[in-house]
Amino acid sequence: MKLFKTPRIIRKYFFRRTWGFSMHTNEVFLTFDDGPHPDITPFVLDELKKHQITACFFCVGDNVRRYPELFDRIRNEGHQVGNHTMFHNNAIKTKKKTYFESIHSAQELIQATYFRPPYGRLQPSRSRRIAKEYKIIMWSWLSYDFDLSISIKDILQNAEKNIQRGDILVLHDNPKIKERQKELLPQLIQLIKDKNLIFGRLR
Repeated sequence: MKLFKTPRIIRKYFFRRTWGFSMHTNEVFLTFDDGPHPDITPFVLDELKKHQITACFFCVGDNVRRYPELFDRIRNEGHQVGNHTMFHNNAIKTKKKTYFESIHSAQELIQATYFRPPYGRLQPSRSRRIAKEYKIIMWSWLSYDFDLSISIKDILQNAEKNIQRGDILVLHDNPKIKERQKELLPQLIQLIKDKNLIFGRLR
């Protein structure tokens, strides 16, 4: 079973992390993980610019190092950025020292106030330490754009049913799914607009 919506019990247990916002306006918050990459990030940026949407890009430090001009474009076009570690490290499989070194190395390049753990994996003890320096941004709706077993149609049907104001939405500017993203993103943006929701900036 795929959990597009993050269960309330998880949000309550991991209370040091931001899962969404209690909003009085019809805002949702669009975020992208894993970039930047020249195969897909320019398309994402072009699509956002077309609709005058601001998003937050949780960047992998090594990609920022390899494609600095794309990272500059993200910032120059008014988007927010977040730290996604230097090498997309899974906290569960990475020693503590190595994991924090990865965050710090990425931070030297990204200079962010937001952090999102790759794969959403992060032990509470590490969360406590990270929360002293960053706002940990999770999500309340996961697109599963990376999961080839789920069709674009099914993703959009779930979005129509479940996305609501205050939600933090996760997509990816990962070259492995570039064709799926080119199909999904324009339709998702239109769907959200049809729900009379607008795109806001993370608090």
